Amino acid sequence: MANYTGITGAARMLEQELVRQGNWLFRWRSYLPFLILPLAISSFQNSTWFIDAFGNGVEEAWDIACYGLALCGLGLRVAIVGFVPAGTSGRNAAKQSAAALNTTGMYSVVRHPLYFANFIVFVAFILLFKSLLLLLFMGAAYLVYYERIMMAEEKFLEGKYGARYREWAETTPAFLPRFFGFVRPALPFSWRSALLREFHTFFLISAAFAVVEMLEATVLEGESFGQWVTGEPFWAAVFVISAAVYCTVRTIKKRTNWLNQAGR
Repeated sequence: MANYTGITGAARMLEQELVRQGNWLFRWRSYLPFLILPLAISSFQNSTWFIDAFGNGVEEAWDIACYGLALCGLGLRVAIVGFVPAGTSGRNAAKQSAAALNTTGMYSVVRHPLYFANFIVFVAFILLFKSLLLLLFMGAAYLVYYERIMMAEEKFLEGKYGARYREWAETTPAFLPRFFGFVRPALPFSWRSALLREFHTFFLISAAFAVVEMLEATVLEGESFGQWVTGEPFWAAVFVISAAVYCTVRTIKKRTNWLNQAGR
């Protein structure tokens, strides 16, 4: 009995430590991409093997497919945040916050749909560097990193919503969505809310891909910036369009209330 009590106490202490780490990581989660820079730079410098093996055409198709996969992750984020009420699924960094418990829409098939969507975007960007080692390492790092954040969030939600949270959590997987049991969202979709929440994400994804493509051409292939623009107009257009969307929406947000909706 004493031994069992000791094991239970140790497990509780471990859980508390993981939750503590999760709360700290939650606060700094936006800076995770910077942690991959050293490995990403190393993989970037060695990525010319792909062109040598498959040619420029296949390499360009691969990069566009990676960007398309990242946009799928963004599309999933839009499909999530466009349905949620105010005070939930936000970008708060200082502390955990939840004005309501989301259990419908994507939250009816997975408890952390935004982190799943982020994982898709993250994998798409890592694939751009064409390194299996980088993909495996950073995929594992992402899961370890966000496992703690998810534990911290769930501890907070359980403390706030109690039995209602536990009932939902017992029947809903944490990270990988199930393909049944979908419950229609409680609120109608709001394009304004989705646009307000995700316009920066669209720009960050597009700018990151465009910058990597520009560096690939100018640093690895020895082209000038002008040669890159004329030789790969798709990526220059991606950057210009995303920047225009960002500036337009940011201006609307700062100067008008058009994107604000009551309860969103």
